[in-house]
Amino acid sequence: MGCDGGTIPKRHELVKGPKKVVKVDRYAELAAKWKYCALSQERLRRPIVSCELGRLFNKDAVIEYLLDKTAERPNVDTVAHIRGIKDIKELNFVDNPAWEGESRNAKGDKYEDMNCGLFICPVVGLEANGKHRFCYLQTCGCVFSERAMKEVKTEICHKCGDPFKAGDAVVLNGTKEEVEKLREKMEERRSKAKTKKSKKGKAAETVSVPCPSESKAEDTESPPVDVEAGSSLQNGDESSQSDVAGPSGSTSSSKDSKSSAAASSSTTKRSVQQMEEKSEIFKSLFTTHSSAKRTKDQTSNWVTHTPYHF
Repeated sequence: MGCDGGTIPKRHELVKGPKKVVKVDRYAELAAKWKYCALSQERLRRPIVSCELGRLFNKDAVIEYLLDKTAERPNVDTVAHIRGIKDIKELNFVDNPAWEGESRNAKGDKYEDMNCGLFICPVVGLEANGKHRFCYLQTCGCVFSERAMKEVKTEICHKCGDPFKAGDAVVLNGTKEEVEKLREKMEERRSKAKTKKSKKGKAAETVSVPCPSESKAEDTESPPVDVEAGSSLQNGDESSQSDVAGPSGSTSSSKDSKSSAAASSSTTKRSVQQMEEKSEIFKSLFTTHSSAKRTKDQTSNWVTHTPYHF
């Protein structure tokens, strides 16, 4: 039955009371956020990215999540707001020279400082170990401590020199209240972007669809096509005169063709055979001349097998 051999049980062994709530050290939790990825819970390694809520991730872990969102992963709630690669920003950290790596105390004979951070602020020199507040700029991705941003007030990045505004700074690993504020700003920014895209789409539709009044005006302003000009080329009118007389080499015919072309613009079109100033040799070049017409005697008989000649 137990309790043999003269053993005396104590009260805490027989009576089970309510379990004590284990309180997590606040600084230890913050230090873990600066050393481990918020999605995969692996060690942070470059390239390191951050979302619009200020959480730290390994870039490869976020890319794997975006490629296959159906896979079961822990801590999926931390990346539910990330829609694509544009919603994250690669951070430019400055390494801490005091950090010796994971194997700095392999033998266990040295003092291990748990508060030593992986990165430091390039302006003030504070370590990113959870005790100090850090933020990054959405324009360039450089990371600074909040103390450096307050003491050195400027609109140019301390590290790369890119300009930025006060609203471009995002707090890293902030409290719940700060995360809620960042979420509200993110939703406002996305709603504004949607309204801009809708306005651009409407403007593009209005530009692409022409007005009925403009189409009518274009129809009325279009020049009429001269149908007679095409037929006149075959019948040997004035327009064909310049084409034939030009390469002939005779200066008189070229001058006559130029003068006739100028006269044709002001007067009505006439046939070449009706022009008295033209010679018979010039008129015989066209099919409208009487020499080009065949008589009945000159036409070939359909019974003969010889080609037509005269």
